[in-house]
Amino acid sequence: MSERTLKVGLVQQSVADNDKATNWNKSAAKIAELAEQGAELILLQELHSTLYFCQNEDTDAFDLAEPIPGPATDFFGEIAEQHNIVLVTSLFEKRGSGLYHNTAVVFDRSREIAGKYRKMHIPDDPGFYEKFYFTPGDMGFEPIKTSVGKLGVLVCWDQWYPEAARLMAMAGAEILFYPTAIGWDMTDSEDERKRQHDAWHTIQRAHAVANSVPVIVANRTGFETSPTEGDPGIQFWGQSFVAGPQGEILAQASSDKEETLLVDLDMTRTEQVKRIWPYFRDRRIDAYDDLVKRWRD
Repeated sequence: MSERTLKVGLVQQSVADNDKATNWNKSAAKIAELAEQGAELILLQELHSTLYFCQNEDTDAFDLAEPIPGPATDFFGEIAEQHNIVLVTSLFEKRGSGLYHNTAVVFDRSREIAGKYRKMHIPDDPGFYEKFYFTPGDMGFEPIKTSVGKLGVLVCWDQWYPEAARLMAMAGAEILFYPTAIGWDMTDSEDERKRQHDAWHTIQRAHAVANSVPVIVANRTGFETSPTEGDPGIQFWGQSFVAGPQGEILAQASSDKEETLLVDLDMTRTEQVKRIWPYFRDRRIDAYDDLVKRWRD
């Protein structure tokens, strides 16, 4: 078996306002740093162009969306081409009048779009009113083919669903990516915050284990005030990480700092793990019909 390694980076950053140019340039600077260190593939966090606007329901926030292709894809496509990297971005897509998606866009060493993924699972919780803004994705769970392999790109709330990770892996995804924007409700107790974070960490590591693939997670950091008076705002917990194909943590960022992570993924070892732990061989697909039901009544 020939050896194959892939140098992968991610960017964890805070967002202070909705000035897209400022936020794009900050991301671009971090991308350049990673590229100079040899990164071939870089992941940005969820909705990195602006503040996390889903803390309330405000029709004016739709002004933040843009078409794909559009100004954001022009900017990041040029960056990908300039640094000769594969780049995974996360954008607020205006697909049409009154129709919007939370969309990840991938560039493959070129300003041309290699592929995109529209977030499939959309939450609706206090401080995370995403159903008001985003239409659920309609592109399915299809890996995006790039020069470094097939990428299984999912987005934030998708991270809680093993079905999504499994379907990506079944279609040949060699790595799973989760751009995220998750943090604490400031009214929760310290114990509850720890439980929530541990659950977030564990479920994504489990996707790595169950599918024998590395998992790359880029989360935002910093505090963002709620636009609604009296609401507590969100303290995004950062702690972006890279897990190997057995769920082992290869690198993890801090909770409160803007950081980059850079990891050499041993893709040869990923293949070896799949040979030692042949989960796909032993799946009882003849017995799983009820998984496509909402509930087993």
